[in-house]
Amino acid sequence: MKASDLVVEIGPGRGALTRRLLAHAARVVAIEMDEDLAQSLVHRLGHPTNLYLVNADARSVDLSRVVKGFEPYKVVANLPYYAANPIIRRFLEASHRPTEMVVMVQREVAESVTATPGKMSILSVAVQFYAEAKMVCTVPPSAFRPAPKVTSAVVRLELLANPPLGKSQAPAFFDLVRAGFSAPRKQLHNSLGRGLGQPAGEAHRILKAAGVDGSRRAETLSLNEWLKVFQAWEDRNVC
Repeated sequence: MKASDLVVEIGPGRGALTRRLLAHAARVVAIEMDEDLAQSLVHRLGHPTNLYLVNADARSVDLSRVVKGFEPYKVVANLPYYAANPIIRRFLEASHRPTEMVVMVQREVAESVTATPGKMSILSVAVQFYAEAKMVCTVPPSAFRPAPKVTSAVVRLELLANPPLGKSQAPAFFDLVRAGFSAPRKQLHNSLGRGLGQPAGEAHRILKAAGVDGSRRAETLSLNEWLKVFQAWEDRNVC
């Protein structure tokens, strides 16, 4: 972290991490959903001049307002299981995207985010479309008070300056990926055809054009292979 950084912290709680961030960053934007915690945080930290508190849900907050005039920025967060996926996706897909995210999540979520072909999921593809993902470490329940019932993990996401597809194509790409995972236990030509509402023969043709064996399952495809399938899907009506 550099002294010139803007850091967005999601869920500062009582401010243990916030205090450290304030000592090293030019400005910290703390997004806290709990109204009582939000109201007491500034006072607890001694009214620091480089802290900007936002009492809001990170899943729906207006990011352009939060970071306006302070780009680029980084994100630090300890995310609960129920909110991890939507919050990560929201920042990755935002018009005002961070350059880096360091998040603590449940280990199973971290494993999905950083998965390799053979264990891929929709979340894996979505995150790796926008960022290079790396698991930094695992955190045992004993590190918390009270101790949770699950093991956590820290993940670093270094966002790509240029995702592989533009904003106009991304929605259609993810529609295709969701179609492929619509029946994850089935062979890809079946799940993709069913998800896209296409005959089995058309799905076979698309996969063959992409150089992907239709008997594979969706979880075995890499991001690059999904991009090839998408290109074949886009080219299907091109003469």
